[in-house]
Amino acid sequence: MNWYVIAFSFFMSAQVYAKCVSEAYRHFDFWVGDWQVKTPDGKIAGRNVITIDYEGCVIKERYKGLSGYRGESVSLYDVTRNFWHQIWVDNTGLLLQLGGGLQGNKMVLTGTSFDREGNLLDERITWTPNADGTVRQVWRTRSQDQKWQTIFDGLYIKKK
Repeated sequence: MNWYVIAFSFFMSAQVYAKCVSEAYRHFDFWVGDWQVKTPDGKIAGRNVITIDYEGCVIKERYKGLSGYRGESVSLYDVTRNFWHQIWVDNTGLLLQLGGGLQGNKMVLTGTSFDREGNLLDERITWTPNADGTVRQVWRTRSQDQKWQTIFDGLYIKKK
C-alpha cells in the first residue's frame, strides 16, 4: 500500500468522525465559560475555565481552588453509544471516569472509583443550568453499604 492510499484513508475517516455537529454534542455547552465557583454559603471556592476544543468535539475543564486543589477534565460525546464520557484527574492523584448524559435539563454522569483503603465507591456528578445563567454542580459519593454524601456543591457564576 502506498502512502497516497494511507493518506486518503486517514483523510476520509477524519471527515466521517470529525463532524461533531449533531445536537447531542451541544448538550453540555451550558457549562462552557470562565466561572467563579462559590460554595452554598456564598464563599468563593475557586475558578473553573471550561472550553470547547477539537472542532467542537471535546469539552475541556481546568479547575483551581483557593485551597490549592487543582484538577482538569476532558468530556466528549460518543455518538456510537449515545453516551457522554468524562475523565477527571487532579493533584491528589484521583482518576475519575464517568459516563451518562442529559436527564431532563441536567447533565448526570456516574462512575466508580476507590477510596484510599481500596473500597469501591459510587460517584455521581450532576450539573444543572439555572435560569439566571449560573450552573450548579453537585458531586456525591457513597461506599457500597452507605448513603450518598455530598463532597462538592458549587454554584458557577460567569466572570464578566
